[in-house]
Amino acid sequence: MRHLTPADYRVQPWKNGLGSTVELFRAELDGVLLARLSRATVTEDGPFSLFPGLNRNLTVLTGPGFRLVGSGFDLDCAPLTPVAFPGSVVIAATATGGTASEDFNVMTADHLPAPQVQIAREGSVLPAGGLLALYAALGPATVNGSPLEEDHLLLTTGPARVHGRHPVIAARLFGL
Repeated sequence: MRHLTPADYRVQPWKNGLGSTVELFRAELDGVLLARLSRATVTEDGPFSLFPGLNRNLTVLTGPGFRLVGSGFDLDCAPLTPVAFPGSVVIAATATGGTASEDFNVMTADHLPAPQVQIAREGSVLPAGGLLALYAALGPATVNGSPLEEDHLLLTTGPARVHGRHPVIAARLFGL
């Protein structure tokens, strides 16, 4: 198990220059991005950065959410509802209403199996398999009997049992 805290995270500007993201975890092979977990805030309507060769999964954590609209895509990004889309598609956030929404992002190389992203609530039991990332986005939780403070990330290849009042974002990554 690996426990990451805000001291381990990196703030980076968005590729499109319209904001910034907090990178929680990054996996590379020979300088090529395999997976990245991050947190960002969408504050207004506008384009999303393009990431050819990557698949994306976004989960709104706080705020009302928004829509992602592009050629052949119209995705409702409602709170605590993971949505997946290719990083190579021109897509924009709409219907923000000028209200900020924080989101959790999973990016994986498109040659890897798609990640599984879910909301783990009180009593959730998550089996072993792949690399399981558990993010306490909305408040503290307990994982396998150990405390996981708000804004901390736990990485494990083993099973996990989640307890606590606050949901945990669980992202299972494969092929790393």
